[in-house]
Amino acid sequence: MDQEQILAKITAMVDDERRLRDAAASGQIDSATEHERLGKLERELDQCWDLLRQRRAKSEFGENPDEARVRPSSQVEGYQS
Repeated sequence: MDQEQILAKITAMVDDERRLRDAAASGQIDSATEHERLGKLERELDQCWDLLRQRRAKSEFGENPDEARVRPSSQVEGYQS
């Protein structure tokens, strides 16, 4: 996945997050469902941002950005920017 594809995926997930919050606010889904789906979405977003940072770092230091790999959510969840 290249940088543009990662950014497009992040944008789509942020849109999904907004829709979930709106659905919960309007009563279309319950809070437990919202919480579960948002948790999954947040973990996937963390992984995408991490992959994007890896690609950018590899490019900056003359390495091949295509060698960046998605890391497990358990690894990237605790990162702070």
